[in-house]
Amino acid sequence: QPQLVESGGGLVHPGESLTLSCTASGWPLDFYPIGWFRQVPGRERERDAVVCISSYGGSALVPDVVDGRFTVQRDNKKNTVYLNIKDLNPAATAVYFCAADSLARQCRPEDGAYDYWGRGTQVTVSS
Repeated sequence: QPQLVESGGGLVHPGESLTLSCTASGWPLDFYPIGWFRQVPGRERERDAVVCISSYGGSALVPDVVDGRFTVQRDNKKNTVYLNIKDLNPAATAVYFCAADSLARQCRPEDGAYDYWGRGTQVTVSS
């Protein structure tokens, strides 16, 4: 069973930046689009990815959810996808999940397209 593991979350202050990692074990992550999703406190996990990176490296943002402060990139040698978030504010407090879409090569934003999920990493933005 392919596994995804997120890491890099923690407590950060407003205005700081953070990089989250999504690492796969036992299978090549670069074959698949990887989406990052979030679940804010008290709510269900959002249905659309905040950002996705396609199997060939192109990225897509959900423009009504996030802005250019969120970027995503791959390191295929490390079998890892990174989510970089700049200028964090308390509204970014959430559990962040990465997920792989094994049936596509381009990004699809909806969570139903993704069949492999990590367990999430908590990001808390507070002064």
